[in-house]
Formats: sequence, structure tokens, C-alpha cells
Amino acid sequence: MAKAKVKTASFSWECTNNKGQTVKGEMTAASADMVKAELRKQGLTPKKGKIKKKSGGLFSERQKPITTKDIAVFSRQLATMMKAGVPMVQAFDIVGQGHSNPSMGKLIMAIKADVEAGGTLASALSQHPAYFDDLFVSLVDAGEQSGALETLLEKVATYKEKTEALKNKIKKAMTYPIIVLVVAVVVSAILLIFVVPTFAEMFAGFGAELPAFTLFVVHLSDVLVANVWLFIAAIAGAIYGFKQAKLRSKSFRDFLDQMALKMPGFGALTTNSSIARFARTLATMFAAGVPLVEAMVSVAGASGNSVYKKAILQVRDDISSGTTLMSSLSQNKDLFPNMLIQMVGIGEESGALDEMLDKVAEYYEEAVDDAVDNLTAMMEPLIMAFLAVVIGGLVIAMYLPIFKMGEVV
Repeated sequence: MAKAKVKTASFSWECTNNKGQTVKGEMTAASADMVKAELRKQGLTPKKGKIKKKSGGLFSERQKPITTKDIAVFSRQLATMMKAGVPMVQAFDIVGQGHSNPSMGKLIMAIKADVEAGGTLASALSQHPAYFDDLFVSLVDAGEQSGALETLLEKVATYKEKTEALKNKIKKAMTYPIIVLVVAVVVSAILLIFVVPTFAEMFAGFGAELPAFTLFVVHLSDVLVANVWLFIAAIAGAIYGFKQAKLRSKSFRDFLDQMALKMPGFGALTTNSSIARFARTLATMFAAGVPLVEAMVSVAGASGNSVYKKAILQVRDDISSGTTLMSSLSQNKDLFPNMLIQMVGIGEESGALDEMLDKVAEYYEEAVDDAVDNLTAMMEPLIMAFLAVVIGGLVIAMYLPIFKMGEVV
């Protein structure tokens, strides 16, 4: 049976950014609520009644959505062409017309039109905050002002590629156990709903008392069969409630971020990824000439964890009052490891802070890779044991009466 396609539509929106400025744009999504959720993820506050469905627009309903990978590839292609001496407008034509994602191609053409109209590349990108965040725009703006746009675009491309690779590694660590857990639940439900009742009818004619374990499984099957839609509704409601709580409640998101740092196995992965993002983002912005205090706002947002975000904003306040970056980081050694602190100190003394932070980022990106491999290796036997207990237990419960009959015979 073919999967039903989720219908999407083009929405125009108007929001307020974290500087209080009004920004407008368009987005393709399944509903206005999904547009609102995505805009909030980007740090934008939608204005009431300003998200409207369009009958037509920049992106066609049937086209693929624009992903962060598309933005990373666009950054690298534009950087490579401009470094090779291709004029910016011509580079837009080459990249946009040959892009595999028509939605991305139209976005690139829209940016090209703004640049041709006399705007800067940074201002053109800022018209699409759902795809180009403040960090991206700030780096491009710094490159245009310093006359080193090609170099800065290359740094932006490297940054986007590294951060995308880091996200993929974390997704890899999370996807495997989730898929196995879902499969285990589905298989168990099939056994309890369709297989166990068949065995229960067969056992009813035995005229003998069933083992306690078998009786437990049969009763569990009866409850599930009688309330199957209630269980499905409860699971769907729990998933929906979790997503809504995560979307609407800042305290709930903060709680999840705190738990992510403390979970066995996943805690080290989350910590290393946050430090890698901190170092990579700060290195990129500092190399672009963005003042340290100003850069810390974008760095905090890119950390990916509210605990680190709060700590980084505190570092920004310390720096603005005259404290060195090393001294400020050393006040919170629970979050910032000694290696990071010492490398930052060396960078500040030698005037090569961006190079030292790059090395720290590379080290912790490798640590994330190792943590993913170790976590996968640790999870595999645990998952196999879980499947053996759950699925194997159901099978054994059904065959126990048969084994007892064999012993009697």
C-alpha cells in the first residue's frame, strides 16, 4: 500500500526577531502551526494573525522542503565559485539553476534578485531568517565590510558542514535504539493481539490449569484486545503532549536539557557536542572579526543546550565587565573542561584564539564520533537482551503448556 503524502502549502509570515525588528518571509509547511513552531525554533516571535496561507508563492506545494544540508551545500558552492573568481550574480545563476531541490533553486534566485536590486548579500540573506540565522548573516556581513567575502564564505561553508556533520552523528546515536524500541513494541503488540488469542482458544480445550506466566500473558492479551484503540490513543496523546510541552514550555525544555547532560552514555555525548559547537562557532566568528562580546550571543544560541546557553551568556557578561575569556570559563569548570580553558588561555596570550578554538572543536568533534561508536557498541547487547526478554518471553509463555503436556505424556 502506498504511503499517503502529507499535503503542504506556502505560507507568508511576519515576525519580530530578538532585536525587536520586523522580518517577513515565506515557508512551505503542512499547517500554520508547523510554520509557527519552526519560526520559534529560529528565535522569531510570530505576530498574531500574520501567518497566512497563500494560493501560490515562492515555493510550490509539490516541491521538497529546504533542509540545513541544502544550505550547507549552497554555502560551499558559492564560496568555491567566488574564490575561483566567478562574479557573485553569475555564481547564483550557476548554483540556483543546477540545484537538485527546486525550492532551494527558487530561494537562491530570490536572493540573486535582491542583490541585483542593489542590496548587499547579508541584507538579502536576512530576508530569509528561517534558512539563514543571525550567525550566518553576521559572518557574511563581516566579510563584505572587510573586503574578504570569499574567505568568510569559505569559513561559513566549513562551519555549516561541520555543524551538520555533528548533528548527523547525534541523530545516528539516537535513531538506532528508537527504531529497535518501536519495532519491539509493534512486534509485541502483534503477538498479543493476533497470536496469543489463538493459543488461548487452543488452551481452553486442554482442561488443565495453565502456568502462571502463561495466564499473565493471556490476561495481558485480553486487556490489550479489549482496549486497543484506547492504548493507541494514549500513546498518540503522550507523544503529542510531549511535543507540545517541549514546544511551548521553556521550563520543560530546560529540564530536558539538564537531564540530557546527566544521562549515562548520552550525557558525555551531549556535553562533547555542546563544547564542540561552542568552540567551532566562536572560532568562526572571532576569525571573521566579530567582537567577542557580540559573538557570544550567537555562540550561546548555537550551543544546542539551554544549560550551556545560560553559562555562555554569563561568560559574555563577565567579558563585557573586563574579565578575560579564560578567567570567565574557569569559573564554571563543571561545564567547561580544563583542556578548553587552557587552550583558550594560550590563544589569548599568543593572539591566535581562533586557531586554538579550531583545534578544540576538532578534538571534541572526534570525541563525539567516538562517543557515538561507543554508545552504539554498548547499546547493541542491551537491545538484544531486551528483545530476547520481551519477544522471547511471549513465545515461551505460549509454549509452556505444550511442554507440560509433553512431560505428562
